[in-house]
Amino acid sequence: MSKKGIVSIVVILIALVVGSNSMYVVTEYQRAVVLQFGRLVKADVPPGLHFKLPFAEKVRKFDGRLLTADMATESFFTVENKRIMVDSFIKWQVSDVETYYKATGGDEMIAENRLSQRVADGLRNQFGRRTLHDVVSGKRDELMSEITASINVDAVKLLGIEVKDIRVKRIDFPAEASQSVFARMAADREKEAREYRSQGKEQAEVIGADADKQVSILEANAYRDAERIRGEGDAKAAAIFAGAYNKDPEFYSFVRSLNAYRQSFSGKEDLMVVDPKSDFFRYLKDPKGKN
Repeated sequence: MSKKGIVSIVVILIALVVGSNSMYVVTEYQRAVVLQFGRLVKADVPPGLHFKLPFAEKVRKFDGRLLTADMATESFFTVENKRIMVDSFIKWQVSDVETYYKATGGDEMIAENRLSQRVADGLRNQFGRRTLHDVVSGKRDELMSEITASINVDAVKLLGIEVKDIRVKRIDFPAEASQSVFARMAADREKEAREYRSQGKEQAEVIGADADKQVSILEANAYRDAERIRGEGDAKAAAIFAGAYNKDPEFYSFVRSLNAYRQSFSGKEDLMVVDPKSDFFRYLKDPKGKN
């Protein structure tokens, strides 16, 4: 190969090397900074194809997606001086690339360690102002929201990191205290259950007494109305009988005597000892009843 061909190949290789060191690509899920001899000259490079000075400038890329950092299990004390073991995690994302690089050097592990320390301090302060019940079940969502808001202020300012969420995966008691704590919690729940049962029984008695009272009132009113209606009916019946008697007293007396005869002689073996001249036989001797 001639010297001219060799020179051409060398020139092409140099051009390729220079070209490859002059271009770089930042994807949609990445954040990047440009360093010139170790000094930050361009922060938060947008996604796309970019150019830089070959060899003089370097590009550092970071993951710009939402990341999860699992915290080591920490020991905290509540306001009642109850020791608990807390297992939690953090959802975070790079928000200020320049601050993030200056604070952590772009090292994700360093960022998570510093963030975890701040979150642990925040949890310790928050748990120290709350009861065991609030921490375990009562106000956990409120607690996490307050911690996230308070940590986020310093995290953005000092680390260039936005804390999206902090969540507690599990809360345990130390092995030596678990049995006594569980026994105390069971006793508290039993006490509450007794109070609820007592209140329920009291309310049931009040409701039962009121129901009995209402029943008595309804029965008394019904009896009163029944007696009034019965009295009105008897009065109307008496009035009807009196009216019928006044229209034809003789016929009324005849009908009553026939009914009396029918009832008196209804049995074949019935025996009556009555004076034949008694007024009872008046219509038997004379159908007109004049005798």
